[in-house]
Amino acid sequence: MRRNAAVFIPVSIVLVMLTWGCARDTSVTTATGGKTRTVQKQSASIYTGKIVGRSNKAGTISIVVGKGDRARTMMVRFDDRTRGLEHAVKGRAAIITWELRGSEKVATVIKPKLAKLPPGVTEIKPAEVRKLIESGADHVLIDSRPGNRYDQAHLPGAVSIPVDRMKTALKTLPPRKDILLVFYCGGYT
Repeated sequence: MRRNAAVFIPVSIVLVMLTWGCARDTSVTTATGGKTRTVQKQSASIYTGKIVGRSNKAGTISIVVGKGDRARTMMVRFDDRTRGLEHAVKGRAAIITWELRGSEKVATVIKPKLAKLPPGVTEIKPAEVRKLIESGADHVLIDSRPGNRYDQAHLPGAVSIPVDRMKTALKTLPPRKDILLVFYCGGYT
């Protein structure tokens, strides 16, 4: 099992990096009044933030970019060539790549903005989960969706621990630390 994990973890990390790209430093160091500060700079043709509105009739998406006092609502148009429009959902975080067409900003690609995984946690693809289940390898599947969704359908052998019960349900996890835990849900988390 440990040898499999030693191969599986690096392969998973490489797959995630190939899918979403490697992180690059977009910070800028500035000097003001003898003090040096680092400011996070957002690319000119990419907006990252929370979707606050979408109008199919007007063909526009509104997204809040920045935090606190620096937060601004930006608007981009979309058309039939915009890919990933299903990720432009009010209240969800997204990454919108856009281009100027004339004087208008038009979304070309919209991707969900996923939470960063903590150290030691890796992403596993559905095909890999299927192989894991079929192989009978030592693992625990944890369905983190609400209980009623679990009751409708779930992966074979999965246990239900909804996100809102995670802290109190830790005692239901196996005491052995060498067992692979696989959490899944119904959306982007």
